[in-house]
Amino acid sequence: MTQVVDFQPGGYRYVKAVFQYSAGVAAQPGFVIERVRFQRPPTLTEGFDAIAAHLAQRGRPLAALCGCELRSPAPFSEDGFVEFNRHYVQTLERWGLVDGDTNPVARTNVCPVHEAPETPVFHAFSYTVPDDGDTLPSFVVAGGGEAPEGHPNYRDVIVRLGDTSPNGLREKVRYVVAEMTRRLEALGFSWQDAIATQAYTVHDIGPLMWQELVQRGTARGGVTWQFTRPPIVDLEYEMDLRRVARELVHA
Repeated sequence: MTQVVDFQPGGYRYVKAVFQYSAGVAAQPGFVIERVRFQRPPTLTEGFDAIAAHLAQRGRPLAALCGCELRSPAPFSEDGFVEFNRHYVQTLERWGLVDGDTNPVARTNVCPVHEAPETPVFHAFSYTVPDDGDTLPSFVVAGGGEAPEGHPNYRDVIVRLGDTSPNGLREKVRYVVAEMTRRLEALGFSWQDAIATQAYTVHDIGPLMWQELVQRGTARGGVTWQFTRPPIVDLEYEMDLRRVARELVHA
């Protein structure tokens, strides 16, 4: 059952998922979400330091952090992904955001094929700020691939494992679109509300664009196809989407 939790210290609500991230966030009334992209992606440690400094400059608590976008060198093994996630959440625990296996912060973590980083880095982050009520409600849906979360492993539940044929990719895309729809609806939104939609894959989804994305209403504002791999070996397709009040670039 989908559970949406109010994270009052941060001014947002989130769709509960797994210990390493939530499935998505939406600003509560009186707040909106802003997003900052790094021009030069910093390491995780440097990125968290920059986030803390930015939040302080904006007069926001650390709890206002609601979304992290990462880039990793290559897909992880399942054990490697768990180890990476345990390291990643340590900072969120110190900041008071993570309580046990409850993590309110949404996340996307994908692996660029061209100019891959040498170590995991920050691509962007999102946070809440107070709003005067004149801005549209904002949200960030976390990245998700073609496997349900919360199982003992991914390999046993990946849709069409190892099948990158046109039909295999079609089923993978359909699953991910359905999961993104579930997360959107849980937060009280629809695809019509999205301003930015991303698809992450190294496979040719051009032939699927019309039937599986455009006709299903997922591309009202277009789709940005990023030539990256999902963060776990054997996953082939991932998406995320958002509508935020303001987007900035961090030097």
